[in-house]
Amino acid sequence: MSRDSNTEVKNDDYVPPKVWTWEAESGGKFASTNRPTAGATHEKTLPAGVHPFQLHSLATPNGQKVTIMLEELLAAGVSEAEYDAYLINIGEGDQFSSGFVEINPNSKIPAMLDTTTTPATRLFESASILQYLSEKFGLLEPKDPAGKAECRNWLFWQMGSAPYLGGGFGHFYAYAPTKQQYPIDRFTMETKRQLDVLDKHLAENNYMAGDDYSIADIAIWPWYGNLVLGNLYDAAEFLNVESYMHVMRWAKEIEQRPAVQRGRIVNRPFGEAWEQVIERHSAEDIDKVMALKPE
Repeated sequence: MSRDSNTEVKNDDYVPPKVWTWEAESGGKFASTNRPTAGATHEKTLPAGVHPFQLHSLATPNGQKVTIMLEELLAAGVSEAEYDAYLINIGEGDQFSSGFVEINPNSKIPAMLDTTTTPATRLFESASILQYLSEKFGLLEPKDPAGKAECRNWLFWQMGSAPYLGGGFGHFYAYAPTKQQYPIDRFTMETKRQLDVLDKHLAENNYMAGDDYSIADIAIWPWYGNLVLGNLYDAAEFLNVESYMHVMRWAKEIEQRPAVQRGRIVNRPFGEAWEQVIERHSAEDIDKVMALKPE
C-alpha cells in the first residue's frame, strides 16, 4: 500500500445499525438506479428485430464481451450469428423494465435471446453467453478436454476477479462521491495482484488458453486489456500498467483484431462519433460509424 504500514487511516467513524435499512440514495454516479430489491420497476416491451440473436446491452466491458464474440463469429463466416443490438441505458434504469427483467431477472447487461429455438432461449451472464455461442457454433474454444478446461479456468477467473476491479477499484477510484484512501488502497492492491497473475501467465502463453485466441481472451480483454490501454477509469499511470509488459503485448495484439474494433463500439452512446454505434442491425451500421474515424 502507498502509506506506511504502521500508519492508521481514519475516516468518519461509522457504527453499523443492528438492522440495515435503505433510507436514501447511497451517492455516486449510479445512485439513482441503485436499490436493494429485484424485479421490474416499470412496464416496457423490448424491441425486436429480424436476426437470430436479439441483444440488449451497453458497451461496458461486460457488454463488449458479447458484441466482440458475435463479431468474431461473423468474421469467421458464421452468418447464423447475425444479431440485432439494442441499447440498455443503465443510467436511466432501462435494465429494470419488465421486458428486460423477463430475460434477466438480475437486471444486469448483457442479456440476449436466441430466437432460433422454440421457445426462444434466454441468455444472461456474459460467461454463459460466451460458452453458449462457442458450443452452438463450435468455435473459439479448444476441442480437447484439457484445453477446454484451461479455457474455462480463465473464463471463470475473469468472472470471479473483475468485480474487484470494477465494483471495487473502479468504484472507489473513479465513481465514489468521496475519495477514501483505505478502499482505494485495498482494491488497488488486488487489481495489481490480478494484473501480475495475468502477466506471469502471458509470459509463457500467447493467449489465455495457450496458443489460440479463445472465449477466455474475449472475456478478459474488455476489462484488463482496456485497463492497461488506458481506456478504463483513466488509471493506467496510477497502476503503472507499463510494468506488466506481457499483458501490454497481449492487449495491444487483441486490440488490432477487426472484430474487436467493431464489437467494442456496439451499444456505445459515449466517446467520439466514430466509436458510437447506438444500435446495430447490420454490418453497415458499424461500417458507417468506423468510416468517420480520422486517418
